[in-house]
Amino acid sequence: MTRYAPLALALACLAGPALAQEFKAGDITVDKAWSRATPKGADIGAGYLTIHNSGAAADRLTGGSADFAAVEIHEMKMDNGVMQMRQLKDGLAVPAHGEVRFAPGGYHIMFTHLKKPLSKGETVKATLTFEHAGPVMVEMPVEALGAAGPAAKGGDTKGMDMGDMKGMKM
Repeated sequence: MTRYAPLALALACLAGPALAQEFKAGDITVDKAWSRATPKGADIGAGYLTIHNSGAAADRLTGGSADFAAVEIHEMKMDNGVMQMRQLKDGLAVPAHGEVRFAPGGYHIMFTHLKKPLSKGETVKATLTFEHAGPVMVEMPVEALGAAGPAAKGGDTKGMDMGDMKGMKM
């Protein structure tokens, strides 16, 4: 068993950064970033992540940029039984000593005017802009179309009903 220990250690070191990549500026740390593949011809895509604020003052995600698309901050929520999506034009507050999670069905980064489809296995880069911390460059591995989360964390679409989007307002 001990003869395999160096190999196990080497593999763990190689796998670590891909699973636990963090991006930081000031008191803001962004982790668990990922995106979904898009169908051919799609004009929009989405990115998900978690923002941590270790500072004593709140900060605000105000926008972002990417070379492959325009970047907007969006929220999806149920309102009287109808799923609604809206752009957060004033940005999103990140509380002091708190975090904000971006996930399917909730807050997300909306990539609009895609220059090409997002393909499973590639990594896309975007810069998120914070009111106090400034810009944070984030890399997002692209997961499968309809993925519920990063495959490295066991996420897939099994058991997830992507639902009928008929009642969604934009």
